[in-house]
Amino acid sequence: MSERSVDQYNVGQLVSGESLAGRTLFVAAVHGEAERLPKNVPLLVTGIGTVPTAISVATVLARAQAQGAMPARVVNVGTAGALRDGLAGVYEVNRVTKHDFHLDDHSGIAQYLLPDVIELPTSGRLPTAGLATGDQFVGDSETRERLAQDSSLCDMEGYAVAAAAGLFGVPVTLLKQISDSADELAEESWAEAVPRGARQLFTALGELGLLED
Repeated sequence: MSERSVDQYNVGQLVSGESLAGRTLFVAAVHGEAERLPKNVPLLVTGIGTVPTAISVATVLARAQAQGAMPARVVNVGTAGALRDGLAGVYEVNRVTKHDFHLDDHSGIAQYLLPDVIELPTSGRLPTAGLATGDQFVGDSETRERLAQDSSLCDMEGYAVAAAAGLFGVPVTLLKQISDSADELAEESWAEAVPRGARQLFTALGELGLLED
């Protein structure tokens, strides 16, 4: 396997829309999830997983803060696995957890930990769901069943976006399109679902009035 240095990932680089002041910053893990967005909107493609996402979002927001040009809102558009049957379409996330970080005893160290759950306000215009984020592509029924006890959806970036935006005091919206069922067929289903997801996410953004004129 070839090795790459961190700076080769171009973290914190906006794909489009260099000016953020008072605008909506859109965040996606991969280009395909955001391919229907207008070319003039600020778009940050972070890469997959919580670490590149947190680094990318924090880097861009720190730069904007230094320039006095903070965005009005951060909107994460992306796909998610369904942890429960019967889910389809786009959901607005009302609570997000990080499912692969566990400490049995928090006594004496709570001040060093991010919250177990980040609660998010929603618009009331779309169905809502709880999201479990982790650095694992969920593709087995056992993990699906375990995560479904607390959440309806799973992804690999949402918690990181919410935490980074919250650190800078920027309102955040997480929009997740159901791409797969987080089971043994998930990986194949996800690849086929991304173009459809981009279309559905674009429609949802319009319904929420988050697309610029």
